[in-house]
Amino acid sequence: MNSIIKEIFSYAEHIDLFELLGLIFGLLTVWYLIKESVLTWPAGILYVLISFVVFWEIQLYGDLLLHIIFLVLNIYGWYFWIFGKKKDEKELPITTYVFSQNLIVLLFSIIGIFGFGYFLSNIHLIWVHVPPAALPYWDATTSILSVTGIWLMTKKKLENWYYWFVVDVLACGIYFYKGIYFYSFLYGLYIAMAVSGYLAWKKSPNLLSRS
Repeated sequence: MNSIIKEIFSYAEHIDLFELLGLIFGLLTVWYLIKESVLTWPAGILYVLISFVVFWEIQLYGDLLLHIIFLVLNIYGWYFWIFGKKKDEKELPITTYVFSQNLIVLLFSIIGIFGFGYFLSNIHLIWVHVPPAALPYWDATTSILSVTGIWLMTKKKLENWYYWFVVDVLACGIYFYKGIYFYSFLYGLYIAMAVSGYLAWKKSPNLLSRS
């Protein structure tokens, strides 16, 4: 345990600039989300752009492709949070799905995980100059659940926090295993922030029960 802590501190002293920026903007993104601030979207866009470089270097292609989708969804979410509210609403309300809707979302997520996992497992056969993907099915799980989470986030659904919690736990372990200790640290903080975000949204006067 002591050797791991020493290695983390040693890594921190020589942290890559892109990883440090990713840490900063990643935390800002979640902080603004907890506060229901529209600033979560521009912060998220900067985080995505920085992450492109990091994931390419460590061959996590699922996360790389995921962040292309993230870029599109961050732009859409920024637009929808501003223009998606009704005329009598000062800001977009927090809403929830009924059980059947949540079941459908979960089902599509599971199908997506297995489909994307199979794709990542064979990506080196499709693109011969690309090395085999690292941890393809684990990568696919965090990728697809993250897409689900950010989609629910664009619609300001309370359920987005459930998916982010699962993603954060898995990603924390994956990034630590891959040696990206600050990203692992970042997602460790995300775990606590996901719980905090859910509780904050649950108590928000802006929460409506409609879907």
